[in-house]
Amino acid sequence: MNESFRSGAREGFRAFLPFSVGLIPWAIVTGIAMRSSGLSALEAVGMNAIVFAGTAQLGSLPLIVAGAPLWLIALTTIALNLRFMIFSAAIAPAFRDYSLRRRLLSGYLLVDGVFAVCAERLLKSDDPHWRWGCYLAPSVWCWGLWQFFGLIGVLGAGSVPSGWSLEFMATIALLVMLVPMAATRPMLVAALVGGLGAVLLRGLPLRMGLVAGILAGIAAGFAAERWSERRAS
Repeated sequence: MNESFRSGAREGFRAFLPFSVGLIPWAIVTGIAMRSSGLSALEAVGMNAIVFAGTAQLGSLPLIVAGAPLWLIALTTIALNLRFMIFSAAIAPAFRDYSLRRRLLSGYLLVDGVFAVCAERLLKSDDPHWRWGCYLAPSVWCWGLWQFFGLIGVLGAGSVPSGWSLEFMATIALLVMLVPMAATRPMLVAALVGGLGAVLLRGLPLRMGLVAGILAGIAAGFAAERWSERRAS
């Protein structure tokens, strides 16, 4: 933890700190949703630590409650997390100097907000110590917030009035993280097509409309990126 690492950690932490406001209600709502779906407190805490992906957790819960087959639950969670494959590929050059173990840890800690605020910084820096600090500090902070406030949601699920409609707060928290990433045309196209597709196809059995909407959004985003590249050339 030399001075370069500490400098990167300070910048990454300051950049990510505003996202903490949206992360807190999102974590609480996820904790409440897991308990409301019938998971025990231990199962909910374990899912929070192992999965560590709010969208995938909430997306899989209705399928778990409905007794959907394991392959469908796995397919849904993979589809909901496909964006992280794109995120990790985008920032992979910044991790070229690191060991496999460090890269695996980085993959586990990767979240939308850290990618949104740190990706450009990581790719611009030539100092591996600075890059590691810039990535690790906000990532560990995010992980700690998610576990702590998720636990609050898990333990306090029975005392929250049903009329508070915390599910709406979760949607707002997710939008706070989504808006900065939709600044480019391909990302905006992917978000619009994916969201519209999920709504229009919501009547498909076994909630396959959500998976179809995600795949449509990814395809549209790639198509928009290719079109932009051809236009630029």
